Amino acid sequence: MVETAQEQTVPKHIAIIMDGNGRWAQEKGLPRTAGHKAGGENIRPVLEHAKARGVKYVTLFAFSAENWNRPKPEVKYLLDLFRKYLFGDIKELQKEKVRVSFIGSREKFSSDLVERMREIERETEQYDDFHVVLALSYGGRQDLIEAVKRIALDIREHKYLISAIDEEKINDSLSTHGIPYPDLVIRTSGEQRISNFLLWEMAYAELYFTPIYWPDFNEQDLDIAIEAFGRRNRRFGGLK
Repeated sequence: MVETAQEQTVPKHIAIIMDGNGRWAQEKGLPRTAGHKAGGENIRPVLEHAKARGVKYVTLFAFSAENWNRPKPEVKYLLDLFRKYLFGDIKELQKEKVRVSFIGSREKFSSDLVERMREIERETEQYDDFHVVLALSYGGRQDLIEAVKRIALDIREHKYLISAIDEEKINDSLSTHGIPYPDLVIRTSGEQRISNFLLWEMAYAELYFTPIYWPDFNEQDLDIAIEAFGRRNRRFGGLK
């Protein structure tokens, strides 16, 4: 099979695993919560720079399904940060006509947070210049399991045959349906794993790992990641 390279200097969709908040704080002699606060404050400048560079989609891994197992005080602090962000800070993105959506299970969130998520999605769904996706209580395996359940239910209800299951059917059953696959996945903090993030979606993504902790990851660091992406000869094994 002949492989063809795709010329693309700026990724259309960047997904970021925002890692290292706790270690950033501990190395400074601060509580882990200080790292989460600093990490939250770092989101907006990075998003603004991504938009300025011509990126159309950014997906942020903000809270994994496994993060619920962290110490209760830390989880409570993170939830309080989400509440502050969803009821306050995110309004600035809305003013800038940024579309915002959420992926992940909403079962464990309080009813007011769930309603706020829905409200934000409704209020911004008409914007198409820049799209921010927040992964909250998200896990790639869990999302695939839910997709299989949806497909099984459709088959049981005779909506289509098993033979009709293809990539498009699976895409449409995932929480990321309607969002293009990520071109570039960035993980901060030096860890080199994907941690159950967008398992289906990143099949052909370029991976970029940096030792910089998320609170210190700035606009210049994003430029470096984008430039590294632009130097890669992207091959898809015949896929486009």
